[in-house]
Amino acid sequence: MAVSIERRPAASARPVFFLLLAAFAFLRGVAADGPASEETPHRRFEYKYSFKGPHLAQSDGGIPFWIHTGNAIPSADQVRITPSLRSQRGSVWTKNKINFEHWEAEVTFRVSGRGRMGADGLAMWFTAEQGLDGPVYGAADQWNGIGVFFDSFDNDGKKNNPAILVVGNNGKLVYDHQNDGTTQSLGTCLRDFRNKPYPIRAKITYYKKTLTVLINNGFTPDKEDYEFCTKVDNMVIPPEGFLGISAATGGLADDHDVLSFLVFRLTEPGQQPPPPESEIPKEEKDKYQEEFQNFQQELDKKKEEFQKEHPDVQGQPIEDLFESVNDREIRQVFEGQTQIHLEIKQLHRQLAMILDEQRRYVALITEEVTKKGTAVESGQLDAAGQQQLGSVLSSQQEVLKSLNELRNSFHESLKQIGSAQQHQQQGAAGGMGTYETIQHFNDIKEHLHLVKRDVENLVQRSAQNPAEKVVKCPEVPPMPSCLSTMHFTIFVVVQSVLFFCYIMYKSQQEAAAKKFF
Repeated sequence: MAVSIERRPAASARPVFFLLLAAFAFLRGVAADGPASEETPHRRFEYKYSFKGPHLAQSDGGIPFWIHTGNAIPSADQVRITPSLRSQRGSVWTKNKINFEHWEAEVTFRVSGRGRMGADGLAMWFTAEQGLDGPVYGAADQWNGIGVFFDSFDNDGKKNNPAILVVGNNGKLVYDHQNDGTTQSLGTCLRDFRNKPYPIRAKITYYKKTLTVLINNGFTPDKEDYEFCTKVDNMVIPPEGFLGISAATGGLADDHDVLSFLVFRLTEPGQQPPPPESEIPKEEKDKYQEEFQNFQQELDKKKEEFQKEHPDVQGQPIEDLFESVNDREIRQVFEGQTQIHLEIKQLHRQLAMILDEQRRYVALITEEVTKKGTAVESGQLDAAGQQQLGSVLSSQQEVLKSLNELRNSFHESLKQIGSAQQHQQQGAAGGMGTYETIQHFNDIKEHLHLVKRDVENLVQRSAQNPAEKVVKCPEVPPMPSCLSTMHFTIFVVVQSVLFFCYIMYKSQQEAAAKKFF
């Protein structure tokens, strides 16, 4: 009895063990064969059926290869299908039909509004004809194709919105607005796509008669963070059709903005996609060829007219008559150097005028000191007046010294610019770069503008009506001295300003020299 009890489990365990082993081997074989059999299709971007910012809208307000109707507003970065106003409709549609069998669309959009609820929603279309205007989210009803609806408003009151629905139509069905299309939907999922921190991304793929909708919920900046929404098998759509996006508002309103619409052609593994030239109809090819020939003829006529008007350039290649990029850069550098050279010369002349004026002042003061020296010997001048005259004379000597140094520094700048021009000519002959040289001379020009402004202020201060300054003290009265407090203050201020300008100029020259070397 005990033996039979022990043998029964052993006998029954062997079949179970072999069954588990066989099941494990089968699952491993399926897992090994699955990825190999499901190869991803080849994707090719189709720019004629896509749009994306920046510079999305043209100067006339249109979108290349697309048309917009209703209240749609194209801009540089996006297309506002409908603004947040009541009873608005808008749509954008491709101008050309899609004639390839498998495709994929990646759409980036925002639906935003101030209220807790919005209306009505956004729709993405693939239809045999363009539904430019109508009651179904701003597009025509009874369409032939499919529509992927992003429904914001809960019409049936079942609290199942916002929702995403896939609705097909053969051109005969009327959309069921009262029930939010639930009676006609082929696939649906509940997703809240309003007022998200990041744009919503939808990937709609039609491959081997299967429509798949993936959604990025807008909570993350990751563009590839998609989650499954719905899938429709055995879906037959028209072989050719238009892609479009439409939106509408009702009593409630949202902004419906589409940031990008990218379309890709899908090709089965092992099949080569047709070349782009084969997709152009023969009529368009002939039209483009005719336009090219007309353009070529007009260009030849203009070349002949130009050579008749300019017989001295006959026989030379037309390309040699135009300025290249390097030639233009070198010419701009030379022009800038010439202007800097002229400005430095003008500043040099102004400094020479200031030096002459200061020398005249020093000569007058020295003459007055000589006269006052005789007066001191005769006891007519006190010690305070003599001290004031001595300080003024020393200050004028320092001003002259500073001006001489400033003049010498300008002379050195002229020499540096001359040598730089020679180096620049050699660099142009050798094909050297010009960016750093242009930057260097722009800095020099800026510094020279500052120095020029300061020198002009000094000229206006010190060189206004020099005859009056000389005539102000034709004869020195015996008591008190002709050097008043006002004159002394003016001289001290002029000296201080000149010294400050000199310090600034020296520091800027040193910085410029460091940049140049």
